[in-house]
Amino acid sequence: MKLILVPHCVQLVTHVYNSLKEGASIEAINDLFKQAAANSLNGIVEYCDDPIVSVDIVHTPHSVIFDSLAIMVKGNTVKVLGWYDNEWGYANRTVDVAHKLTLRDIDVRGLRVVVRVDFNVPLSSDPDGTGSFVVADDTRIRAALPTINALSKAGANVILLSHLGRPKGTPDAKFSLAPVAAHLDSLAKARVLFAPDSVGRVVEERIGSMRPGDILLLENTRFHAGETKNDLELARQWAALGDIFVNDAFGTAHRAHASNVGIASLMERSVAGMLLARELDYLIGTLTDPPRPFVSILGGAKVSDKIGVIKHLEGIVDSILIGGAMSYTFLKSLGNSIGISLVEESWLDFSRETYERGKIMLPTDHVTAERFGADVEAEQTTSTIAPNQMGLDIGPKSRQAFRDRILAAKTIVWNGPMGVFENPAFAAGTVAVAEALAEATSAGARTIVGGGDSVAAIQQAGCADRVTHISTGGGAMLACLEGTVLPGLAALTDRHI
Repeated sequence: MKLILVPHCVQLVTHVYNSLKEGASIEAINDLFKQAAANSLNGIVEYCDDPIVSVDIVHTPHSVIFDSLAIMVKGNTVKVLGWYDNEWGYANRTVDVAHKLTLRDIDVRGLRVVVRVDFNVPLSSDPDGTGSFVVADDTRIRAALPTINALSKAGANVILLSHLGRPKGTPDAKFSLAPVAAHLDSLAKARVLFAPDSVGRVVEERIGSMRPGDILLLENTRFHAGETKNDLELARQWAALGDIFVNDAFGTAHRAHASNVGIASLMERSVAGMLLARELDYLIGTLTDPPRPFVSILGGAKVSDKIGVIKHLEGIVDSILIGGAMSYTFLKSLGNSIGISLVEESWLDFSRETYERGKIMLPTDHVTAERFGADVEAEQTTSTIAPNQMGLDIGPKSRQAFRDRILAAKTIVWNGPMGVFENPAFAAGTVAVAEALAEATSAGARTIVGGGDSVAAIQQAGCADRVTHISTGGGAMLACLEGTVLPGLAALTDRHI
């Protein structure tokens, strides 16, 4: 078999040549593909017997549109032609490659569907002075809407599970999901109900009152101690609430909890939701076959938090740009004077050996102060930091060098700020990286941002809508970058191919 890919902007045309043991007619081959599209390859192959134009291809979720008018047969040699959207078709197949069922594999009409979402969102005091709380940032809620609305539109009873904060296994009013339910009601395309617990009679009564398409958000799963212990008895109670389980919480996919792993092991069908599939496309898909040059940007406080990430990325990326406090462990390992900057002595050897392999790029100048605080006076320094100073941001030369490397890349993954960006005096490095990512995106690069601080930073810089993808998971994103199997994904039902 010979396969040729011909690019057409975001669409590709695939020419497949194959030699058959016996001759076959065009009609017989077309019929073979038509039957496959309707049966074993339904949702993957689309059969088309009309002339195809580019608008037919854009945003198709199929892996390929089989062009029945373009087939050619000469003796035992057959040429078939298929079209596909390079972005959307691939996104829809990423979870398929993991051999897991997805939403497209199931019919939810008339069924009760339990969905694990990640509504672990920040809350703030309601300005009305009542002492109640409101959602301060609804990014994660909006990210789950495609799955929720699709299930509701299909006529399912949608039952949502989520945690919020760390309430230590007992009810705590400040971690209640009631404000989240109120906010979801303003965004969803169907009626939203709320249950003041996640198990028990009150939940059963709420489910009994649901109409097709209704959405029910249950109270915080972590109000029960068994949640974080992956307690099977608790998981069994949640599994009893529905017919199908959907995991759409990428932010907790790296955890083995009762509401994502335990319940999935007990349900007959457990599938990936749209958000989970999208996250896997951008993260696992990017790591698997990235356009190059591929640059990773790592920041934050500790080298030890990102050992696995650095080891895994070294074999994939072309450059790793390191900023933030973790850069000072690297710099000290190379003999640089870092003053009183944060350093992890036990990781000096690892840092030096990693740097010597040639892929690490470090800051060459810094913004420093005697201590961190809102009232401190920032100073610009060269590579040598004074004994009484600590590095709190990368300097202007480093910003330019990082920017140049980012703009030369075709794929960029960013996790971790370049400094203490919460203080404007030490935010310039992080803002410069955010702006460089936005500029690279405009030039055609694929840019992915993840981790709570990085997401907050790119939003603060006003660039959140100017990058390719913002991940909803911090720890889960790091797990992907480490090459770790996500328990929340592994627990889903296998597709039998």
